[in-house]
Amino acid sequence: MPNIHPSAIVHPQAKLADSVAIGPFCVVGEHVELGEGVELLSHVVVEGRTTVGANTRIFPFASIGHRPQDLKYHGEPSTVEIGANNQIREYVTIQPGTEGGGMITRVGDNCLFMASAHVAHDCIVGDNVIMANNATLAGHVTVGDFAFCGGLSAVHQFVRIGRHAMIGGMSGVEADIIPFGMVIGNRAYLNGLNIVGLKRRGFSRDDIHTLRNAYRLMFAPEGTLQERLADIEEQFKDNTVVMEIIGFIRSDSQRRLCVPNFQDEA
Repeated sequence: MPNIHPSAIVHPQAKLADSVAIGPFCVVGEHVELGEGVELLSHVVVEGRTTVGANTRIFPFASIGHRPQDLKYHGEPSTVEIGANNQIREYVTIQPGTEGGGMITRVGDNCLFMASAHVAHDCIVGDNVIMANNATLAGHVTVGDFAFCGGLSAVHQFVRIGRHAMIGGMSGVEADIIPFGMVIGNRAYLNGLNIVGLKRRGFSRDDIHTLRNAYRLMFAPEGTLQERLADIEEQFKDNTVVMEIIGFIRSDSQRRLCVPNFQDEA
């Protein structure tokens, strides 16, 4: 049987795995599903049509699944899906999807959301993502696996963040970030590749060297971006990490691409 503190309020229709632990003063709503080993430490609210995967720990004062901060939301039965082995720290907010965005907000596995991070409606967050303190995602943002969002960073709605990308602290991101890219700034610009992250995650020296060469060609001053992409695709067509960036850039998007600030680099 789940271990539920007497002061917690758990709707009788909520679905709880036998090994769930619910601490003091938590609130769990009618349509919530908590998987094996999920722990709500204390003062946690999980509402709406929310599913939380195995061994995820949610810390005090987090608010998960309450209606989104979107004036176009009219009570549609949208959902939040949170994967396994996540840490959701104090005051984190994760909100469900909307009719205008696919009806779902999804978080993958093995993520860390530090204190006061915010995941808005219709966001899709991959695996092994880290959002530092007060990092925020507006609606409809897509975050690739192993991305890192620095403290106090803010991401504009509909932005795409590629795998292994890094957002520097206090950056305002209005444009798509290529996989493996690193951005900084009040209105963030591309500041090279996330070399430290690539090394930590086991990318080979050859892969990193190849990425650096492709990056220099991609943002060289000669020719148009499409011309440069065609040249890179021909030169690196057998390299999967470079081709991942090419595919990302050529995918449909509602936002422009984040590029280097050549004036700052001069």
